[in-house]
Amino acid sequence: MSTSPSPVPGAPSWPYCAHGADPATDPVGCRGVHVPGHTACLAHLADADRDAYLAGLTPGADIDHRGTPFTEPLLSALLNALRDPATGHPSLGVAQFESATFHGLAGFESATFHGNARFRGAQFQGSASFRSANFKLGAGFRFATFNRSAWFVEATFQRVAGFRSAIFRDVAGFRSAVFQGNARFESATFKGKAWFESATFADAKFASAVFEGSASFMRAVFKDGAWFESATFKRGAEFGWANFKGDAWFESVTFLDFATFAAAVFEGDAWFRSATFTDGAWFKSTVFQGAARFGSAVFQGDAWFEWATFQGDAWFESTTFQGHARFESTTFTGHARFESTTFQGAAGFESTTFQGDARFEQAVFERWVSLGPFVCTGQVRLSGAVFNGPTTLSIAAHRLECRRTRWLSTAELRLRYATVDFAHAVFEYPLTIAAEAGPFVLPDGRTVAEQALAYAPDATVRIATLRGVDAAHLVLADVDLSACLFTGTVHLDQLRLEGTCTFDEVPPGRRWRPARFTQRHTLAEEHHWRAKQPNAVQGWNPAVLGAGQTGPAQLAPVYRALRKAFEDGKNEPGAADFYYGEMEMRRHDRTGTPRAERGLLHAYWMLSGYGLRALRALGWLAGAMLITIVLLTGLGLPKEDPKQEATGTVPRGGGKVTFEIEKDDPENPTGNRWTGKRFEKALNITLNSVVFRSSGQDLTTAGTYIEMTSRLVEPALLALAVLAVRGRIKR
Repeated sequence: MSTSPSPVPGAPSWPYCAHGADPATDPVGCRGVHVPGHTACLAHLADADRDAYLAGLTPGADIDHRGTPFTEPLLSALLNALRDPATGHPSLGVAQFESATFHGLAGFESATFHGNARFRGAQFQGSASFRSANFKLGAGFRFATFNRSAWFVEATFQRVAGFRSAIFRDVAGFRSAVFQGNARFESATFKGKAWFESATFADAKFASAVFEGSASFMRAVFKDGAWFESATFKRGAEFGWANFKGDAWFESVTFLDFATFAAAVFEGDAWFRSATFTDGAWFKSTVFQGAARFGSAVFQGDAWFEWATFQGDAWFESTTFQGHARFESTTFTGHARFESTTFQGAAGFESTTFQGDARFEQAVFERWVSLGPFVCTGQVRLSGAVFNGPTTLSIAAHRLECRRTRWLSTAELRLRYATVDFAHAVFEYPLTIAAEAGPFVLPDGRTVAEQALAYAPDATVRIATLRGVDAAHLVLADVDLSACLFTGTVHLDQLRLEGTCTFDEVPPGRRWRPARFTQRHTLAEEHHWRAKQPNAVQGWNPAVLGAGQTGPAQLAPVYRALRKAFEDGKNEPGAADFYYGEMEMRRHDRTGTPRAERGLLHAYWMLSGYGLRALRALGWLAGAMLITIVLLTGLGLPKEDPKQEATGTVPRGGGKVTFEIEKDDPENPTGNRWTGKRFEKALNITLNSVVFRSSGQDLTTAGTYIEMTSRLVEPALLALAVLAVRGRIKR
């Protein structure tokens, strides 16, 4: 028998029994601590001494049986000696069972540990039952091994419960257990089922724990932090209806089977960064009241977030969804961040509501995509995203950003309320941006609720910019282009405009303004340029931040391309306004248009509005005719029609007579020239010269030149008026 710490490696540090030691096989022997006053442990104590020791115990007494091997009868005898007559249950003070071995059932049911309960390194060869046990101070089971089932059902841990590196080889039952202090299961191994249903944790630490069997935390309550970092769940992990009142840490957790958090409530932040879900992940109807962080997580199976509620920000940046990502009917109260996320399967956001921004920058959609219909009161950001398959987006949002988005297959964007930024988007297949006339309709016939966008003035879809886009395959339908920036768009002449696409217009006329602008469709960039000019009239819209610097030299090709697009669409009246805009930009371009050409354009503009303003040409025609009438009345008509006179000589002997008929030169009257008869005659001459091209009237020399000028000018003005009318009615 040894009475002091042994120098033998592996020997305990307390006075141990060493009963039955075999130096060849077991140099230490029994490691049981001595019973006070004896030189043997409780298991190897003589019967009389053991009975005397047990008889001397009272409820609540401190006991020290470290390293002692317990049989089921021996443990029962010890606990019976400590049983409180008032309650009928064992009552222990400080209980030291470090490295003890329990053979058979270790039954501590309803026991109360008033002091620390120390089971560090204990070996439970049979089942261990701590049902309804009450640990008032610390409970230490670190490095303990439970070879059969371990039952802590309805147990209460009022202080620290330490199960770090413990091994549970069979069922670990903690149903309805209450952990009022720290519950420390770091690096614990659960080889069988781990049942923590309805358990209550003040602070639960399962970091690096390994659950080889199924683990159930259904309806568990985590009052403070729940720490599961780097834990491994090899079978199903169930957290349905669990309540995480503090932060929940599942970073780098590996779920090798299904994981369900259905209807769970996360009142603090939920950390799932770098977690791996090998099978299905169920978050149906889950409520995230704090931030939900799934950055860099991997969902190898389907991920179900249907009817979930994210009241804080939802972080899914760099997440990989290898299966279906289902967010149908989900509500995001904060911002939803899916930056650099990869969707290898279908991405479902049907009937989802985003009350903040929905950010999908740099996201990759590997297959066909049908996003929506969903509602976003903030911005939907798809800048830099890549769509590898056919895409359908049905979105009602305040703003949609698609800057440098890549569409590698056909795509259709059905939108409501949105202002679209499509700058530098890349697509080689037909892409349609269309405004949806009414609320979106779900497959079951229900309409998507849009109350979140009730503050919006209307459901009009506005295009903010198409700069840098190759418009050869772009179709716009029923959208507002009044604020769209077109400069820098490639193949704009191949743009297809369907339905009612509206453009901005020039400022309306005002009574106090001496000159007014002819009403026409115009580009937002022309507004920006004119608003910067000196003495610009009120009504031209100034440039917004980021619109850049544009002038007539840049705008003329844009107007020309849009004119061709309208002409190819057989919309001549629509093309007329853009032809007018093109000519206006050429007339004002002082760098690319020569001075002489600008002069001709200015005259063309003044006379007929570039052949598009019939009233202007008719006005000039009426003025020219009036001038012609006045000049003819005053200078062109003779005082009377010239008489013909015949003169000749009759030969004396008879014969042929020759006459010369001459007409006197018409002369202006010396008296009153402004008579009604002369005005009527001048009017007939003028009308004949304009319409019939020949009057056949005798005129003065001045009248002849006046009529020649009238024949040149007035038919040209008439032709311009006819051309303008034709441009407005041709189809």
